[in-house]
Amino acid sequence: MKMRKIIIANWKMNPQSLEEAKSIFNGTKRAAAKLKKTLTVVCPPFVYLSTLGSSISKGKLSFQAGAQDLFWKEKGSYTGEISAEMLKSVGAKYVIVGHSERREYFGESNDIVNKKIKAGLKAGLNVVLCVGEKDREPGVFLRYIKDEIEEGLKGIQRVFLKKLIIAYEPIWAIGKKGPAADSPEDVLQMSIYIKKILLPIAGKELMPKIPILYGGSVNPKNAEGFLRDAGVQGLLIGHESLVPEHFGEILKIAEKI
Repeated sequence: MKMRKIIIANWKMNPQSLEEAKSIFNGTKRAAAKLKKTLTVVCPPFVYLSTLGSSISKGKLSFQAGAQDLFWKEKGSYTGEISAEMLKSVGAKYVIVGHSERREYFGESNDIVNKKIKAGLKAGLNVVLCVGEKDREPGVFLRYIKDEIEEGLKGIQRVFLKKLIIAYEPIWAIGKKGPAADSPEDVLQMSIYIKKILLPIAGKELMPKIPILYGGSVNPKNAEGFLRDAGVQGLLIGHESLVPEHFGEILKIAEKI
């Protein structure tokens, strides 16, 4: 059975007000309303998640809310942190873990990412594990990706991997345009490589069912190429997801492929 496309909006630390967040969210919801072959997930900042998540109709499987991060403890003296159960209680079904910005700005190691993945999967959330290399240094970058996946999924039982998604985001391509961004051909090779890494971890029956997404300077102009030729099941989109018109165009592209 062919998997439906998954398009995830990562708003990062945007926008600056709840009213603006509602406007963007509602515009995105309208764009996704009639889609049948595409799952749309919007991941706003924590402070907007409760309001936006509660506005999604129960049973609506093609449009969901997600979070940009979580902490691995269920509760306790961890000032400023958010648990998986808290996310679920406000309507989150998905959570992004190990994003390159979390790794770079907050020093998150593969061990920390592993703890967060375990917490998210244990709580029943769909976990989006982000992996990606800083540069294409020969003989190094493939090992970098392998370590992120193997160490990130260390000790996780296969039964939990049914709710795992891998998002490949080459850090060097983020914010780039045109030829400087990654190509569908290169992403296809990386998609194949990621599947080879996942095979002994997930097994031959489950591995093909784990979606692989691409993230890195995706826009309405290049989305079709990545979705059609890169061997991925969807996209993780940053900046363009804050513009409902642009994000809507990407959703239409995903639906027709």
